[in-house]
Amino acid sequence: MILLAIDCSARLCAACVYDAGAGRELGRAELDLGKGHAEHLMAVIAEALKNAGLSYRDLGAIAVSVGPGSFTGVRVGVSTARGLALALKIPAIGVTTLEALAAQAREEFWDRAVLVALDGGREEIHAALYDEAAILRYGPAVTTLAEMAGMASKNTPVLAGALAKKIADMAGGRFDFGPQDATADIAVYARLAAGKGAGEKPHPLYLRAADAKPQAGFVLPRTS
Repeated sequence: MILLAIDCSARLCAACVYDAGAGRELGRAELDLGKGHAEHLMAVIAEALKNAGLSYRDLGAIAVSVGPGSFTGVRVGVSTARGLALALKIPAIGVTTLEALAAQAREEFWDRAVLVALDGGREEIHAALYDEAAILRYGPAVTTLAEMAGMASKNTPVLAGALAKKIADMAGGRFDFGPQDATADIAVYARLAAGKGAGEKPHPLYLRAADAKPQAGFVLPRTS
């Protein structure tokens, strides 16, 4: 099966074409945007397909990062994946940023527990702990730096995610590190989705409410 993976959960707008049968990447495209994923995602997908020498009709599934991450970016990625899947009559498969970062860390530390921590804003941390068999043991959850430092001291896991170094500094021990980014390499999303297969339609993973809220004075009354 040929799978297209897309990720807009952080700064990158990324797409990858992946041959699940052969277990190899066929082509990719990435832009470091910060914002503006909606304006560029379809062009990035087209470039990835071009680099792979394939077209939309060759695809058997769509993989997408469902967060946690940028509210807008995650929404853009998930809606695009679901739209393409509907148009092409193929499944869309969601992968969280936390499980992708843990999986990337396990490429080097295959027999170790992995603690993943991302900056959720408002002094919150979005985190998850995966054990030595890659089974989720904690999270995805909203937590604090102090709580994660305590968990790291107790479990001595590999640390991954954008806040890995801060957790290590607070815990005061020696740790091994996986990727210290806000998202994983795009090919990791493809590989994980290929292993999951078709399931429920992907939905954004929001661990807290959005910052933007309607102004009370402008809310229109509901009509039946």
